[in-house]
Amino acid sequence: MAGYVSIREVGPRDGLQNEAPIPTDAKVRLLDALSRTGVRRIEAVSFVHPRAIPQMADADEVWRRAQRVDGVRYSALVPNTRGAQRALAAGFTEIEVVVSASDTHNRRNVNRSTDESLDDIAELIDLLHGAGASAEVIVATSFGCPYEGDTDPARVAAIVDRVVRDGADRVAFGDTTGMGTPRRVRDLLTAVRDRNAEVPVLLHFHNTRGTALANLLTALELGVTEFDASVGGLGGCPYAPGASGNLATEEAVHMLHDMGIDTGIDLDALIEVAELAEELTGRSLPSGVLRAGPRSRLTALSA
Repeated sequence: MAGYVSIREVGPRDGLQNEAPIPTDAKVRLLDALSRTGVRRIEAVSFVHPRAIPQMADADEVWRRAQRVDGVRYSALVPNTRGAQRALAAGFTEIEVVVSASDTHNRRNVNRSTDESLDDIAELIDLLHGAGASAEVIVATSFGCPYEGDTDPARVAAIVDRVVRDGADRVAFGDTTGMGTPRRVRDLLTAVRDRNAEVPVLLHFHNTRGTALANLLTALELGVTEFDASVGGLGGCPYAPGASGNLATEEAVHMLHDMGIDTGIDLDALIEVAELAEELTGRSLPSGVLRAGPRSRLTALSA
């Protein structure tokens, strides 16, 4: 079992992207607070067209005002060449791009087939590398699609073959609507590693059906040490009605620390940021650790 796990905090982007829009000041407060928790990686913003995702319309302003902390790696998500150019101009050197394993989901998302998106991504990778930036390809709907059902692990493995051949520096697998289970995590990782054993892998779980921590533990047992999580369980998915959002960062950290696995993150500080996220979004967030506190928290006896 790993002695250290790297958590990428995605609340400021993937979390807030699925919430009602909040003011720029609030986004900056959340991003800055997360930077002070000991988290080493943060997905800060997404450079998308404001008509497509109005929650990210102020990405340039948020990033300009953010107080960057030494030792924290910040990344940005981009949908296309224009987004990549904006991210590079803003100074990002770690950039992510998404393609859906499901053709139907990809068409609903970006109005093109998976193969067409992969052709675009090949050009994006060249652009990013030419500018000295790294390219991470996130494969959405890796475990299932709300339109097509289960995703064949062989299809995901073939996508990985293609993006690795095109120069992707790393790949991530998104459980976009929370359809993943431990068995499906095992099946996917086996299929991918049979063909690309050396490619760096990150997993992104949603807790739609309550399996996120079980999925993380399964991946951990298979040697994965990089995961996405969102403070407070921020976020959700427009394609999964009733979805509770991403795996809560404090729930992942709480479990990992109890297992003797280091994350570098201060759990108490993280819970305080989850409380801030709840205040800024104006709604109750789904994290159990936010509600109950860590297992070490004791209840005082009444007199």
